[in-house]
Amino acid sequence: MVNALPADVEEAVARTGEAEIVVGIPSFNNADAVGPLVEEVDGSLRRYFPSRRGVIVHSDGGSTDGTPGRALDAASRPDVLLQVPFRLYTAQKLAEPYHGIPGKGTAVQTIFLVAQRLGAKACVVVDVDTRNTQADWISNLVRPVVEEQFDYVAPRYAVRHDPGGGLARGIIYPMTRALYGKRIRLPVGGDVCVSGSFVSGLLARGAWDADVLQLGIDNWAGVQAVSGGYKTCEAFLGATIATPRNVAFDLSAMIAQVLGPLFREMGRTAAAWQKVRGSEPVPVFGQPSDVEDAIPAVDPRRMIESFRIGYKNLQEVWGIVLPPSTLIELKQLHVAADDGFRFGDEAWARTVYDFALGYHYRKMNQDHLLAALTPLYLGWVASFVLEMKDAGSKLREERIERLCAAYETQKPYLISRWRWPDRFSP
Repeated sequence: MVNALPADVEEAVARTGEAEIVVGIPSFNNADAVGPLVEEVDGSLRRYFPSRRGVIVHSDGGSTDGTPGRALDAASRPDVLLQVPFRLYTAQKLAEPYHGIPGKGTAVQTIFLVAQRLGAKACVVVDVDTRNTQADWISNLVRPVVEEQFDYVAPRYAVRHDPGGGLARGIIYPMTRALYGKRIRLPVGGDVCVSGSFVSGLLARGAWDADVLQLGIDNWAGVQAVSGGYKTCEAFLGATIATPRNVAFDLSAMIAQVLGPLFREMGRTAAAWQKVRGSEPVPVFGQPSDVEDAIPAVDPRRMIESFRIGYKNLQEVWGIVLPPSTLIELKQLHVAADDGFRFGDEAWARTVYDFALGYHYRKMNQDHLLAALTPLYLGWVASFVLEMKDAGSKLREERIERLCAAYETQKPYLISRWRWPDRFSP
């Protein structure tokens, strides 16, 4: 990556002067959502940080629905909003449709460059497609950086209304926790705050991966924080409500978008995570919401049926990645009655690790490999829903804790197969 902005943007940034706090909003055809978000961010900066200059950096990918004009109209004064374009990518590699802003990584890269030019101590990146219900959520993100010298503030949501919530519970949180030893519930988050030194560190890395620029910036940035020795914490942001968009849900595409960057970063950071044993909590700022977390209303039997269809049709693919012992466990799960359908924690952790290994060693086309994980993931979700259908938040937290412990217990299995793959050929 060349750390340069277009000449006209550089001039606009120079005219802006300096700012302690930058809040970046990536967008593409978000006309209905961007105005209220700009108003909310503008009001929060004036209310919670009156003595610190804040600038909203709106990075748009060439919207055709009037998004830039809506953002400009919503700003309380011209000097609080800086609009900069970013390169728009199309999601050609992955199955359509793409869930999110195409080229969001480039938007974040642009926001980071502007924040660096403005000398920002804190840089927030917010998700235009969701709204947080907690009034002081911007303050909760920013204060740990400007007052406590943290480098990376991840979101802690009471409830996150999106179809990828199971990915966070079942894979992202327990796996990143086991790998890097930090108990951050959502290293994949659309709302984060980072320090100026974190921004400079990422920009100094040179070329960013093309898929990161196109699709996977949320996951990638979080891994950089927990694997790079940065001071990390979480902030309570309340519940989030997704903005309706005319995008069909494609689970396989979402799995590829989320897990692809995570699995790639495992290769780059292997020397670091193989030394980590156990995990430790990180500080959490703000007050927890009294909103009761809930499992979305889903039909576990449909998920079980998807798992069984996958079992029949993907034996050849699964046999390339999974060892015989796991295949035997899956066979037993395949014939289990619906009410007794339970995907064991250790078996699930090993399955995810084996897919990460298959991805790393390129056992097959990586996109096809991640697609083959989808029925297995649905089997795990079905098992979790059946087990937790009558449980409250406390019991679900305890259940996730047991799952995380299984990932940590099975980590030596991952390390052994990573270091000596020839000894463990399925």
